[in-house]
Amino acid sequence: MRQPLGRRTVLTAAALAGTLALAGCSDSGSKSRSKSGSGSGSSKAELSVSGSYIPQPVSADMAAGFLTITNKGGAKDELTSVTSDDAGQVTMHSTMGGAMQEQSSFAIPAHGQLVFKSGGNHLMFEKLKRKPKQGQTVTVRLTFATSGPLTVEMPVKSATYNPSTGH
Repeated sequence: MRQPLGRRTVLTAAALAGTLALAGCSDSGSKSRSKSGSGSGSSKAELSVSGSYIPQPVSADMAAGFLTITNKGGAKDELTSVTSDDAGQVTMHSTMGGAMQEQSSFAIPAHGQLVFKSGGNHLMFEKLKRKPKQGQTVTVRLTFATSGPLTVEMPVKSATYNPSTGH
């Protein structure tokens, strides 16, 4: 009785492996629609933004912003600038060892993420034209070295908002 069960297990495993291989092929094909002749995944960056927010600023002329840029593509890209009609200037900063430093660009690795979060990389909205209030949104335009620009609506959250708790 064991031998038929063993054969059945091997056949089931082989069928599952074949299904996964086919699923992998169809997934790669859908990713490479914009790249002709590829077939093994996209060879360019595929960027999307999630988790964006601005804590309601305490200052009338400056605010911070946070978001995550995900690259599902097979090529790296670079965030080169951020602009907003609500601010005179938006600068990008990194924080290491408690020291904040302005950056002219940030790398976004292939199949990776660029995370802007409290205590780390972040955006600074300077010379605000209006003080954003909780419940409003601030529109930003993200410009990249090779990909087209992305426009993002960043909701304004409470000054003490923590994305890990949602409060």
